[in-house]
Amino acid sequence: MNYVVISSIGAVFMGFFVLFVRMKAAKKPTNVKKIIMPPIFMSSGALMYLVPEFRLTPMEILEAVIVGMLFSVLLIKTSKFEIRDNDIYLKRSKAFIFILIGLLVVRLVLKTILSSTIDIGQLSGMFFLLAFSMIVPWRVAMYRSYMKLYKELHGIKMI
Repeated sequence: MNYVVISSIGAVFMGFFVLFVRMKAAKKPTNVKKIIMPPIFMSSGALMYLVPEFRLTPMEILEAVIVGMLFSVLLIKTSKFEIRDNDIYLKRSKAFIFILIGLLVVRLVLKTILSSTIDIGQLSGMFFLLAFSMIVPWRVAMYRSYMKLYKELHGIKMI
């Protein structure tokens, strides 16, 4: 089996894992730590760029970041919070599931197409950067939305 197939299978399992975690998360109150920790943990993956095979050209960096930021808009639009029982919860969104599956399918299609023209190491580097560029704006938007509700819930005046 080649690397593209193996990494695609891994991506499918990760996608279903994220769906499972998201469904469970909606049942419990959220907090700042739950919002900001995933991108912090994910950032350790940038160590891959120490290996020359994973390094990207400036154009590849630009492409990955732009696509990731565009994809993040879909996640931002489907991530809303609500106050329930004097706590802040992430609202369930039926659209989120379909968007996440759609993004996974787009990722798999892009990986299949691009693997014939871009080295697997660079492609891995691009998809990591794309994912990171998608998660960071999404989590920043979630943090801002959470803090707005937190201040409202605790009677903190906004300046």
